[in-house]
Amino acid sequence: MNARKRALLRLLKLAPSGLVWRFAQVYIAGDTLDDAARTMHSLAGEGCRSTLDVLGEDVTLESEVAAYVDHYSKALDRIAADRLPANISVKPTAMGLKFSPELAQRSFQTICQRAASHANFVRIDMEDSSTTDATLALYRWLRGQGIDNVGVVLQAYMRRTLQDAADVAAMGGSVRLCKGIYIEPRSVAYQDYWMVRDAFVSALRVLFEGGASRVGIATHDEWLVLQARMLIRQLRIDSERYEFQMLLGVDPELRRLIVSEGHPLRVYVPFGAGWHAYSMRRLLENPRFATHVVRNVLGLGR
Repeated sequence: MNARKRALLRLLKLAPSGLVWRFAQVYIAGDTLDDAARTMHSLAGEGCRSTLDVLGEDVTLESEVAAYVDHYSKALDRIAADRLPANISVKPTAMGLKFSPELAQRSFQTICQRAASHANFVRIDMEDSSTTDATLALYRWLRGQGIDNVGVVLQAYMRRTLQDAADVAAMGGSVRLCKGIYIEPRSVAYQDYWMVRDAFVSALRVLFEGGASRVGIATHDEWLVLQARMLIRQLRIDSERYEFQMLLGVDPELRRLIVSEGHPLRVYVPFGAGWHAYSMRRLLENPRFATHVVRNVLGLGR
């Protein structure tokens, strides 16, 4: 599976941006904060919360970090002004994590303080395995500064995740648990479909039983939704301690079913100019769209 994904990614990189956008725009709210606000209002009308993400990662300049901090500050102000049931999700490499961990600390501290002024919350996103240690260190540093309106993400397919889940749960941390989407070697991440599913359920149990303050169950896999519901019932988990989470544009029917059953659900709402890298990952998750794009690149769709 890993080799196939690498081959597909190489072909997708040859695709014109316009073609990628044509198939990926369903996953993205738009270019502007106004676009994102309209999407979040619509989701709120369905009974869904939102997590707002200003798309962008792997910045290399301090000025770029400052721009993202400003974008997120304005996003938090807009969420408060519109009284939206929404928080934000921030990629550490957009805050300069790779070239200056200290800058990332200061930037997240600023954003968390702005969020706290609105009684809001910040999710530190998780990226590829090269940043896992630094991201978790950043999270621990923020908690050590007395910042508690912040949470982190764990990826179930990572071999290390069971231990990380136990560690974060012991801190009473807030965690979004997802399968994981970055292309990783077998030494780092499980490759087998069922192993990843089993790892997800095991990590979810560790988080619930270990005392995590809140768990975002981020999946579109209906089997995993069922397993999560069974765990919630078995362990008598209060609705304040969990929510299901889904991506914008992915299986809205399942989203409506989960909400109709009375479970809290949050939708990840990305927007902004840095949509291309995000779209590539989404296309890799969707074989039908990705294959269509590749066929066009190879001239087989004409």
